[in-house]
Amino acid sequence: MNINEEKFQELESRRLGRTEMKPKSLGLGCGYLGNPKRPDQEAIATIRYAIEKGINFIDTSPEYGLSEYRVGLGLSDGLREKVYLQTKVGSHPKYLRDFSKKATMWSLENSLNLLKTDYIDSVLIHGPRYDIEPALDDCLNVLIDWKSKGRIGHIGIGIRQHEFHRQAIETGEMDIILSFLDYTLLSQSLEKTTIPLALKEDVGIILAGPLNGSLLAGPEPKINKSTNDPKVKLPPSLVGGPTDPKIFPKAYKIWKWCNEERINIRDLAIQFVLNAPINGNGIVLTGPSNKNEFEEVYKSATKKLPQIIWEKFEKKFNVSTLPT
Repeated sequence: MNINEEKFQELESRRLGRTEMKPKSLGLGCGYLGNPKRPDQEAIATIRYAIEKGINFIDTSPEYGLSEYRVGLGLSDGLREKVYLQTKVGSHPKYLRDFSKKATMWSLENSLNLLKTDYIDSVLIHGPRYDIEPALDDCLNVLIDWKSKGRIGHIGIGIRQHEFHRQAIETGEMDIILSFLDYTLLSQSLEKTTIPLALKEDVGIILAGPLNGSLLAGPEPKINKSTNDPKVKLPPSLVGGPTDPKIFPKAYKIWKWCNEERINIRDLAIQFVLNAPINGNGIVLTGPSNKNEFEEVYKSATKKLPQIIWEKFEKKFNVSTLPT
């Protein structure tokens, strides 16, 4: 087959661990849809278009500007019943990284109000940076209580550090782990740590940041001069991310190779994460800022790349976890 011939396939449905949810393999992250400088209607149109294309998992957070409010608007007119809805606690600007009982309960009630719903399918503890113990104390207890009362469906955590994943899973209360940036074309470190543990405990896996910001989105990767300062120490969540200058050489090398092979790096990046070794027990979360960006990622997710491309990539970059 000509490597430039485009063939497309349907998104498959996946398990999400013991949650019994069955989302499509690609979910919609609504972080960039909360930008207050962009119009509400742009975000609403993106959400509704994604649902039209079959997406049935929507992720948001109080930290994402107007995201929850816009998701609530986007899911009106009966669309709420068509999707699994996920939000987070611990990251509202009013109680940023405050995992107390008061802050958690306030955040949950506020999210329900903005999302215009009386039930949220899953709620994640969002981003404790250096210490996970407070998040696994009062905050987790509130979520357990809300789950027992049927106000939320499932509990999880969204965080970067793999050791924190382990500690959260060991509580026995985690249904979902959301990780980001650690299973991409640039790094597969999650394969050695969280993925096997989550599979063992039947915890659902959400892989976010498949394009590592915009480094793998298609345009030539460029170093952000404002972050290229050796004196700046990045927090754990940003190491190896799009603002880490150390990651740019590898991103550029892969981008250049893709150009030489006449393929779009975005296609390779999305397909690679969709084929992560999670045994059908998890999904990939993409975060477009508008309808056009979602369309691009959707096409990349459903495009079937020739096997020879994966074989060449494996040989060139010594990355062994590839689709078969």
